[in-house]
Amino acid sequence: MKSSSVGTLRKLTFILPLFALTACSTLNASTSGSPSRNPLAGGSVSNAVLAPMGNGILGSAGSQLAASDRRSAIEAEYKALEYAPKGEAVSWKGRSGKASGEVTAAQPYQVGSQNCRQYSHSFTVDGAPQLVRGTACRNDDGSWTPLT
Repeated sequence: MKSSSVGTLRKLTFILPLFALTACSTLNASTSGSPSRNPLAGGSVSNAVLAPMGNGILGSAGSQLAASDRRSAIEAEYKALEYAPKGEAVSWKGRSGKASGEVTAAQPYQVGSQNCRQYSHSFTVDGAPQLVRGTACRNDDGSWTPLT
């Protein structure tokens, strides 16, 4: 092997692990930190990223919820899609005390240049359990749009 090839190999051997460490710390930055800064810990999500979700995958079932409860459900959907690892449930409880639920997102995948995830949302309204499933894709502005 030529000495220039050996030098290049040594540089790559040093640089690649550093790149991997940098990528890991970037990916974990959005969900690490104190509970008050962790988006899964109950912090509010802006209207700008929730608006494209409409009623999320709740669809017409969302009309059974009070407006504040519907917002809690849609925030949980957003947090599950944006931050939660595959299979981790994001729970929510409505302010009215009559509704609650859990959203669980599957493994992210690519469709063209968009990141997409399937997810399920189990919720209870006035003691009646319901389950809906759907898929959403992430927009360039960070919002998610459910596919119909």
